[in-house]
Amino acid sequence: MSTNGTKSSGPLAGVKIIELAGIGPAPLCCSLLSDMGADILRIDRNAPSGLGSPRKTRTDLLRRGRASVAIDMKHPDGVATVLKLVEQADVIIDPFRPGVAERLGLGPDECLARNPKLIYGRMTGWGQDGTLNQAAGHDLNYLALTGVLHAIGPKDLPTPPLNVVADMGGGAMFLAVGILAGVIEARQSGKGQVVDTAMTEGSAYLGTGAFGSLAAGDWVHERNSNILDGGAHFYRCYKTSDGKFVSIASIEAKFYAILLDKLGLDPADLPAQMDRPTWPEMSLKLEGLFAKKTRDEWCEIMEGTDICFAPVLTFDEAFDHPHAKTRGSFVEVDGVKQPVPAPRFSRTPSAIKSPPPEYGADTAAGLASWGMSKDEINKLLEDKAVGWQG
Repeated sequence: MSTNGTKSSGPLAGVKIIELAGIGPAPLCCSLLSDMGADILRIDRNAPSGLGSPRKTRTDLLRRGRASVAIDMKHPDGVATVLKLVEQADVIIDPFRPGVAERLGLGPDECLARNPKLIYGRMTGWGQDGTLNQAAGHDLNYLALTGVLHAIGPKDLPTPPLNVVADMGGGAMFLAVGILAGVIEARQSGKGQVVDTAMTEGSAYLGTGAFGSLAAGDWVHERNSNILDGGAHFYRCYKTSDGKFVSIASIEAKFYAILLDKLGLDPADLPAQMDRPTWPEMSLKLEGLFAKKTRDEWCEIMEGTDICFAPVLTFDEAFDHPHAKTRGSFVEVDGVKQPVPAPRFSRTPSAIKSPPPEYGADTAAGLASWGMSKDEINKLLEDKAVGWQG
């Protein structure tokens, strides 16, 4: 895996993307596309954000693998610069609330007029229209509206699943898929289009299987009552004697039989696996058994078998697990441990091209690499239309 900034050979090599800087899902989407070889120019603000704390750089991993160009998009020449870049781009990514890009003069109409083949990717929580489209929100709120959050957590309270479901799964991944589909279609038709990605809809889509179970009458709305929400004793986590945890997912009968064997239990003495009313009692029984050994002792007994077992690791522990080491699942770049690009390509491998750049560090070089002349760049710098002003 290359992390030295050399020219990419990934499957998206040659695809040019403009990223209007935002937070959360849009940056992760761009990291994914950059790792796959896309040439991404990130347009950062040209002044401090006013968030009240210093901006992160080295550890802001969602900004890795692309150049940072600082542009004042409230300056007429700043907007004109972005539109000039749009003429060469395959994609532009808009992470703002609906209407913000239009007010800046960088909406779909302006951009597609400059480049009719452009894919205009839009990333919002609620979508470009609807009754909530102008409301502020975060991952938790978007997930809440889909029904998915209600299904996650203990009986007494829904639990935030970090921001990996709505932000990253329902947002970043769906935006990436939409952009790639749009690029393929534009190369066939010669016409661009807008990709409206809403985290609410992406999150709901991720829950398609659960909606099917609901329609079939197989889903109970009370949390911890279904197979996949921790209600089943054979699909949940258990605490071990050292205060750590293991995960069990022995859904299939043949895997469940191995679980019982490793726990020293005789199926003849137990209720049927799918006898739902007995699940709470069976959970208590298994809690008592798992509490008798440490996590590592259970790993010795169960890991690598067909129980469907894995220890519950902290982030630090994940780096050092033998399977992760064998696969090379994590890498250290500029002193920061992080996941390697996924998925893996046999012929055109992905790569982390560079660590996260300082804000605006690549303004002159980035603009030049996209075809702007030295005189044009110097004039923009003099007029403070571009360049970091912090």
